Amino acid sequence: MTSPAAPPAAPARVSLFRIAIAIAAVILLALLALPLVALVVRIPPGDLIARLGQPLVIDALRLSLLTTVAATLLVVVLGTPLAYLLAMKRLPGQRAIEILVMLPMVLPPTVAGLALLMAFGRMGMLGRSLSAFGITLPFTTLGVIVAEAFMAAPFYVLAARAGFLSVDRRLLEAARTARASESYAFRRVLLPLALPGLGAGAAMAAARALGEFGATITFAGNLQGVTQTMPLAVYLALQSDLEAAVALSVLLLAVSVALLIALRAAPLAWMGNSNADRRRP
Repeated sequence: MTSPAAPPAAPARVSLFRIAIAIAAVILLALLALPLVALVVRIPPGDLIARLGQPLVIDALRLSLLTTVAATLLVVVLGTPLAYLLAMKRLPGQRAIEILVMLPMVLPPTVAGLALLMAFGRMGMLGRSLSAFGITLPFTTLGVIVAEAFMAAPFYVLAARAGFLSVDRRLLEAARTARASESYAFRRVLLPLALPGLGAGAAMAAARALGEFGATITFAGNLQGVTQTMPLAVYLALQSDLEAAVALSVLLLAVSVALLIALRAAPLAWMGNSNADRRRP
């Protein structure tokens, strides 16, 4: 005995549902797009180009690019082994380690900057030991890199961990069956297959480092040419020169969009190259 078919949904209800979904989506998209559009149209292209030649803008852009690249490299070098361990091993206190890795994502940036100051300041937990070796972090460019790396690390580690977990374990088992060492399996099997996740994590970490403000200004200060990155320069210019603040913001927006485009394109390009390699005889 067959069960009766479910009655078709009423066309009016379906239409109301679709209209409600569309309205909610449009409202959120407008909330995201309108502030950015208002920012871009606020300054004419000619004025924007003229503003970009100011020493304040040049110094902030140079420092932002330098510290972002350095912080991203630091996060990748130190974060890849941690992501590997979290994905492939069962560590003592793994839950606590995962929470520690994610904590900077939810920690207020000013609190993060204060914590860095308590740890690495001249009178901090490790500050005196670092001073003995002639290393000073607060109010230096190196301090900016440390602050950006602290805030950006979770974005890379979590994405890299997901990339490692996405690799078929049978491939690693096959490498072990062929008596490949753990380091060889990591370099020749796991790392190439997890590369899209690592690349996405690096791009997200770079974007987070580029936009870092609270921890940087608390830990490293706001010194032009030394610690004043693009977000800090926007904050300073907003107090005295609105047009300069808008120009800096538009430039920062453009760099962020370029990073997101690279984030979306890099995995696709990697997969295309992988498919081409597979087709080679």
